[in-house]
Amino acid sequence: MADELKRRLVHSSGAGLVALYLLAEYFELGLTWPRFQLLMVVLAVGTIGLEFLRLRAGLDWALYDKLTRDYEQNQFAGYGYYMVSMTVAVLVFPPEVALPAMLMLAIGDPISGAVSDDSLKFVKGPKVLVTMFVVSAIIAAPFLYETPLAVLAAAVGATVADGIKVRIGDFIVDDNLTIPIYAGLLAYLVLEFAPV
Repeated sequence: MADELKRRLVHSSGAGLVALYLLAEYFELGLTWPRFQLLMVVLAVGTIGLEFLRLRAGLDWALYDKLTRDYEQNQFAGYGYYMVSMTVAVLVFPPEVALPAMLMLAIGDPISGAVSDDSLKFVKGPKVLVTMFVVSAIIAAPFLYETPLAVLAAAVGATVADGIKVRIGDFIVDDNLTIPIYAGLLAYLVLEFAPV
């Protein structure tokens, strides 16, 4: 239980990246969107490098024992998908879409995990789905308040990504990879194509 709490706290720390961008913008510190995109690419490449060293070169820090789950010991870990998906969101979507999509992963996913029964169902229970939807909508609202349909679309995307497991052969797609991408894509489609 203690390790799970640590994982959730580390998961939530990704919100700090959004805060960094927003505070830098507010205080005019020069962290433009292109520079933030570059920072995210550097972080993602660094994360992929760490995973390569862990899986191929035998890098065995004690931290990995605390922050990876048993099934991740011999495969690409969730934190790697986390950084990759956040980076994809930042590279593909504008800030008003990418930033809440990042927060849905950083904050929404650990909250939905806290109310989950941790069973391995392919579709999570109604309590988890409703929690993820409500939290995601609350997160999206300050960024997309001028387009309520985009708020709902982003929340639906995050909820589907979090609540329904996708299986490709023997591989189950990690929701750390899908939450920002689904949320961002649906919100972006509404912003681009829905009637105003």
